[in-house]
Amino acid sequence: MSGHDQLVLCLCELTRLLWKLLLPMLFLCVLLIAVLVLLVLAVRFWLQSSRNARRARDGRPTVAFFHPYCNAGGGGERVLWCAIRALQRRYVDINFVVYTGDLGVTGQQILDGARRRFNIVLPRPVQFVFLRHRLLVEPSLFPHFTLLGQSVGSVFLGWEALTEFVPDLYIDSMGYTFTLPLFRYLGGCRVGSYVHYPTISTDMLSVVRDRNPRFNNPDYVSNSLFLSAFKVVYYCLLALLYGMAGSCSDLIMVNSSWTLNHILSLWRAPNRTSVIYPPCDVSAFLDVPLEEDGDKKCHSIVSIGQFRPEKDHRLQITAFKKVLDRRREVAGGREALKLVLIGGCRNQEDEDRVLMLRGLCQELGVADRVQFKLNVPFEELKREMGEATIGLHTMWNEHFGIGIVECMAAGKVILAHKSGGPKLDIVVPFEGGQTGFLADDENSYAEAIERILALPPASRLHIRRNARQSVARFSDQDPSTCSDSSTRPVWSLSPQPDSGHLDQLPGVKVS
Repeated sequence: MSGHDQLVLCLCELTRLLWKLLLPMLFLCVLLIAVLVLLVLAVRFWLQSSRNARRARDGRPTVAFFHPYCNAGGGGERVLWCAIRALQRRYVDINFVVYTGDLGVTGQQILDGARRRFNIVLPRPVQFVFLRHRLLVEPSLFPHFTLLGQSVGSVFLGWEALTEFVPDLYIDSMGYTFTLPLFRYLGGCRVGSYVHYPTISTDMLSVVRDRNPRFNNPDYVSNSLFLSAFKVVYYCLLALLYGMAGSCSDLIMVNSSWTLNHILSLWRAPNRTSVIYPPCDVSAFLDVPLEEDGDKKCHSIVSIGQFRPEKDHRLQITAFKKVLDRRREVAGGREALKLVLIGGCRNQEDEDRVLMLRGLCQELGVADRVQFKLNVPFEELKREMGEATIGLHTMWNEHFGIGIVECMAAGKVILAHKSGGPKLDIVVPFEGGQTGFLADDENSYAEAIERILALPPASRLHIRRNARQSVARFSDQDPSTCSDSSTRPVWSLSPQPDSGHLDQLPGVKVS
């Protein structure tokens, strides 16, 4: 028998063997799928039984917010506490729960922090469910494939939350979208989401495709054609999974037009998606005097934002240095000018970043002109804003920008990045008048600062008045007085008045 015949014979035998194994393999696959389905149904039954028992005991439904960093001092936390405050004011027969990973503090300390930082006091206490494994969503745990690692980690953290407490309505208020299917399909909950910033966006893809170095696209990736191509594929697959997870939300709220465009392209649920601007404490800044500032001996530039890498405080410092150098050359000496950086530090990584920024100030010789104010109380924040001339913001593709709105409400001349929410929603003309300035790099920021300071005091005052009037649409006023659905804040999820039932939510029915 020739070698060719032997090969044909072996192939025939192998084919017959595979054919004989086909039926057992199909049977095994069906069996495994059946076991998996039964397991999922058993878990769902167990979780729903827990929810029903709790509902029978309390006699009222519960809304739960998933916010593992609720004790931080950012805009997302402000939205959370404003939402809960408004819901509590309107509906006394609903319980509220917050899932948090802040283990080093008590619930009362968290509420005291909200009062101190945001001037927000809740009408009644809320229940906190403390999660022990928040480390699973820390970016430091995943030095590579950070987005994927955090997404997978959020599922495990969500499972811990779900097994600790099963709500009637679950709201992801911090962007952990991969927890939505968990609460919907295993917990049997109705789910909603408030998206501050897409986990992944087409802008992120374009940065990698164009091989532009950014804080989330290091030089060693942007300089490599192979790594850039691999990262594009990785981002595309992650975007597909992100869209599938987000699309299961019963109600989707986004905080700006920029975020809306990205979520519509990824989640593809336009009938369930709406823009709900974050509630901003505009009224708290309206008593800041609005008058000409020509007699000021020192002009202050104030920046408000957490010390996170995407806020790009480095750009603020280098642009400020360039302004000082130019003004020294023109005026023959440095005129009185200072930069005040106000923000919160969430963890040791943020504190290390502040140390690095302080070192940069020393290196550039501007340490005596730059002040760092960390985790300041509301009154000190308001005082610094009252003394400032310019409000500075440098984040590229900022999703919204509550700090920008607050600066404008306080009557500051705002200078923000020419992208994202500031460009599309906030620093836009009001009744034909200018409300602020936009820039996109070190030189344009420095030029804009010089242009603002060179304006006649009366011209600056006109811009400041326009800015203050324009941000009234972002006020955190009582939602019952809001008639335009496009400006209703996040608590538009609330039940209809006097119903007291969560099944009155738009698009939501509680089983």
